[in-house]
Amino acid sequence: MNSTDALDAPAAGADVHATPGASAATDRTAPTRHVPHIDGLRALAVLAVIAYHLDERWLPGGFGGVDIFFAISGFVVSASVGTWNQGGFGRFIVWFYARRMQRIVPALLACLLLTTFASALFVPAAWLSTANETTGLYAFFGLSNWFLANHRESYFSPTIDFNPYTHTWSLGVEEQFYLLFPLLFFTWTRGGRWRAASMILFATAAVASIMWAWQLGRADPAASFYLITTRLFELAGGVLLYQILSRRTAAIETPARTRFAPAGAWASLALVVAGLLMSKPRDFPFPGALLPVLGTLGLLAFLHEMRGGALQRVLASRGVTYVGRISYSLYLWHWPVFVLFRWTCGLESAPTRSLATALTFALAAASFRFVEKPLRYSTRLRALPRVRVVALGIASVGGAWWLSTQITAARESLAIGTVTRHADDWYPHAVTTLPQVPGCRLDTHIAMAGTGSVAIYSRSGCPVPAEPVPTLFVIGDSHASAYLGLLTEHVLRSGATVVLYHNQNCTFASLQPEREQGACPAQGQAAIDDMLARGRTGDIVFLAALRLNRLSNQFAGVDEARARDGIGGEAARTRRATAEKTLIAQLAPLARHGMRMIADAPKPVFRAPPFRCADWFDRGNPICAAGLAMRRDDLQRYRAPVLDSLARVAQGVPPLLVWDPFPILCPDAVCVAIRDGKPLFFDGDHLSAYANRMLRDDFERIVREAHAKPDA
Repeated sequence: MNSTDALDAPAAGADVHATPGASAATDRTAPTRHVPHIDGLRALAVLAVIAYHLDERWLPGGFGGVDIFFAISGFVVSASVGTWNQGGFGRFIVWFYARRMQRIVPALLACLLLTTFASALFVPAAWLSTANETTGLYAFFGLSNWFLANHRESYFSPTIDFNPYTHTWSLGVEEQFYLLFPLLFFTWTRGGRWRAASMILFATAAVASIMWAWQLGRADPAASFYLITTRLFELAGGVLLYQILSRRTAAIETPARTRFAPAGAWASLALVVAGLLMSKPRDFPFPGALLPVLGTLGLLAFLHEMRGGALQRVLASRGVTYVGRISYSLYLWHWPVFVLFRWTCGLESAPTRSLATALTFALAAASFRFVEKPLRYSTRLRALPRVRVVALGIASVGGAWWLSTQITAARESLAIGTVTRHADDWYPHAVTTLPQVPGCRLDTHIAMAGTGSVAIYSRSGCPVPAEPVPTLFVIGDSHASAYLGLLTEHVLRSGATVVLYHNQNCTFASLQPEREQGACPAQGQAAIDDMLARGRTGDIVFLAALRLNRLSNQFAGVDEARARDGIGGEAARTRRATAEKTLIAQLAPLARHGMRMIADAPKPVFRAPPFRCADWFDRGNPICAAGLAMRRDDLQRYRAPVLDSLARVAQGVPPLLVWDPFPILCPDAVCVAIRDGKPLFFDGDHLSAYANRMLRDDFERIVREAHAKPDA
């Protein structure tokens, strides 16, 4: 969303033609007639978006406020340049981009830089924030919508709520529209028959956009939501409305037109409200955006014909128009504020929502007063040649982008949060060197295994082991990667090679067949085939996976009763019995090949994610209310059915040993996720780097035991 010329938008129709153009060298455009109800429509749009982002239940289609902005933007941008007549295409495009730079860039850069700094202070790296940094960097160049589309992250997925730059997708759409707009609109400025050519161009673009939105929305809904190609019809609709109204002559104006305008305006408002109340995410952008867009275009058209009336008075009232005037800054600031509240104290209670809303309005008012207006109306900038203004804008974007990268690079020294400041205890990254084995370093090689990739870890710069060391093949899910610290230490200490299969979006040996669907069986079989090709007698396969249902995730709690029933219920036992037979059959070829196997037993799971509850500023977050402690006997009962299943698999595959880290991680009557200030778990079930170090010696023991285990 972009607050394009909301303060000085000219009226549509005949009034537009009274506005003189700007000079070729400077931007001394004469003031155009202010249209208060356009500010009122912007206020409606931004308040709808804010309400939806506070609680989607309040206004289920409130995200459609962005579609209102798009329609208004197409109309107002056209009106702001519709009478330009100061030269050829080169001058027009430079003049147009200079105006856009002054309008968009200052407030956007200020918001992005401050958001980057606040994120460095409070937001740790995690699955929940994996796209944040890249989204922010793309946003400087108006490309965040393309990144989000290619990232395949739906606008309605949980991770989006924790990315403070998500909202910049709409700015990306607008900025990409500005690349197309001069090409399609310039013929309009030539007057006469050329105006019809411009209208045909925009109408063709709108139809093509609708067709593409319909097709891509079925094939790739996430990408369809974000792209300019699927949103162009909304902006083009605003342009066409301006062009249609401006071609109407004063002779056509009749009392009947004015008489029916109020009814048309109220009907159009009903369309907008219906869209905001009833729109479904799966329908966007087409056909879901049609109601808010058509309603907005109707309001723009009919309000133009009206001479007063209750609706026009409300939209043009002082408070409403002020909200509309600061709508760009409101849109920029509301989302990072809400996201940072979610990361810290939460955004679920009435007090936190009220505080977040008040802070949003305060930041927006400050941005409007001290950033938007001064640079937008700067006499110095207006006196400069338009080419220089464009160059300054581009240089500012590049400089701000560079500064953002520096802030991000300095995150560890800037961060307030303990997770970022003590990353070596939280993140189980690969260990590349060890003081105990000087000169040795970890080498990493990425190869392909079937349709997936595999990371091969070995060591170099140190003595060759006196005896051959078994290769360790590791497969499972993200819990296998959570052992990366102790696995790479094992490489450096023993000289073994570790082959870690990146089982993308899948799990293996989870004993939960419902989690091993789709491409997962083929992916697992490809990994087994690769092990058989690479492995030798005596090599070891480590099966590490989440075999319990989570009691929490990184963004919210779960239905604990359902989670427990999914492990201990009768239906779960039946499914697991089938999974046991399947796993025995999968592992049998490895056993015949002379390979040994280790499966990790279920570790503790928690009702809250430690990385989000470790600091003073987030301990009051509702996600932390369940606490970071669990009774040991409760967890033992929860995991008992899985232990029984693993024992039966071990009977069916004699080379398999079951390794149980539970006693080390939970030696007392109460299991804790953070012990003596050190994290044992990163989130509700993944191990921390500190826990990797705790388990290292016992893991080495089970590896030696597996290697020494005689053939069946």
